[in-house]
Amino acid sequence: MWNKKMVFLSIPLTIFAVAQILLAFLLYNPQANETVINAGWAILFLSAVFGWLPIFTFRAKGGVKGRGYIQTTVLVDSGIYAIVRHPQYLAGILINIALALISQHGLVALTGVAAAVLYYLGIFDEEKGCIEKFGEEYIQYMKRVPRINFILGIFRILLNRH
Repeated sequence: MWNKKMVFLSIPLTIFAVAQILLAFLLYNPQANETVINAGWAILFLSAVFGWLPIFTFRAKGGVKGRGYIQTTVLVDSGIYAIVRHPQYLAGILINIALALISQHGLVALTGVAAAVLYYLGIFDEEKGCIEKFGEEYIQYMKRVPRINFILGIFRILLNRH
């Protein structure tokens, strides 16, 4: 569901994301606060969960047509998609946060903020495409499941179980 605006956003996003990764390696400070570094690694692990689970969820429940796992024919609102609507965008943002915490360098944080903003802006175009594809069903889904706030998403799931 990529449009021209999404392609336009992807170029600077790629530049900032790659720059942040390279800078995190180059500017890594082994003398930095170990607790903050460990928090960064925990967030990086969490990003892997949000980044990889959608692949399996779409393949299992999305009525995927073709080779790409995102070529769904069915709105998926279970599994990771019951927690947040855009887990892979969230994964990208969490990686930006994690790298800033692990490196604890201002330039790494700055490039991460730029990339995170671009990830977040990309969500809006993605949602427009999902509304076009799934219509009212997606609009109702938007009311039930937060965009990327996974804490709220988990809380809502736990609240609805009782």
